Amino acid sequence: MKKVAILLYPDIPVFQFSVPYAIFTEAVPPDLFDVKLVAQSPKIHSKTMRYMADVGLDYLAQADIIIVAGWADLNTPPTPKITKALQAAYARGAYLVGLCYGAYALAYTGVLDGKTAATHWLAEQDFAERFPKISLDNNALYLEDERIITSAGTSAALDCCLYLVRKFYGAKIANHTARIMVTPPHREGGQAQFIEQTLAEPNKDKHLNALLDYLHANLHLPHSIDSLAQKTHISRRTFTRHFYKMTGQSLTQWLINARLQKSLELLESSTLSIEQIADEIGFQSAVSFRTHFKAKFEVSPSQWRKVFVGSSPTKNPPTKQAFVSGFD
Repeated sequence: MKKVAILLYPDIPVFQFSVPYAIFTEAVPPDLFDVKLVAQSPKIHSKTMRYMADVGLDYLAQADIIIVAGWADLNTPPTPKITKALQAAYARGAYLVGLCYGAYALAYTGVLDGKTAATHWLAEQDFAERFPKISLDNNALYLEDERIITSAGTSAALDCCLYLVRKFYGAKIANHTARIMVTPPHREGGQAQFIEQTLAEPNKDKHLNALLDYLHANLHLPHSIDSLAQKTHISRRTFTRHFYKMTGQSLTQWLINARLQKSLELLESSTLSIEQIADEIGFQSAVSFRTHFKAKFEVSPSQWRKVFVGSSPTKNPPTKQAFVSGFD
């Protein structure tokens, strides 16, 4: 039986806590994991919940798996006692798990230095600036590097915890656990399919703004620098320079991104086939569409549709969007 310690701390996010707690106490078959709630103080408060810890930090000296579920304040490192306990646990061979922003807590302790980690895509830049010794995988839903396992945000905690079940007890039990949780045992792709994709905001150049509106409305048509430069009554060289300054992209790259963004809308809200969508958004072939889509989102158009709509899309898809001694 594996000993699992879930670290409690002030304002711990309820969802991040509930995922590992539910999986390791209720979803898995009995007698596989022994779960303890661990904290520096016996009572922990969050904005919506009160928690009573089972044991104090001393328990981390014997836990096989230690989970930090999220991290409430990204500017605040763990306390010195928590830091020391995590460092000691890792040094003796325990697995450390940082779910979502829990990677911050582990990063602050130094145990992630020289390793690769994952966290929520919203924190990519901040994490990279704070922890330059850590290589950040911007797309991974979860990953393991030398007994430290980190995951992306929210639902990726499910993927990460199912990975732990599979790692220690095999695919059969992990698949059973996934069915109990009504979630896939393994998801294809990475965070790229969930990151909000944005295009350049309009600027003061009315001619180029009008051109972008025209392009958005006519993505299905072929476009060239020469034809668009002529349309805006400027030279090819001037058009190329102004377009890049406005969008940060070449015309070709902007068109690919705009067409892919339009494809998301069609995949999620229409019953058009992949071939029809490719034609609708201006790709020369379905093969070209699939190639660009997979390169950007790490999944195929069909997989995207399956994730966000289901295998049989409809015209109106659903909307997406206690206490024991030993405390210090």
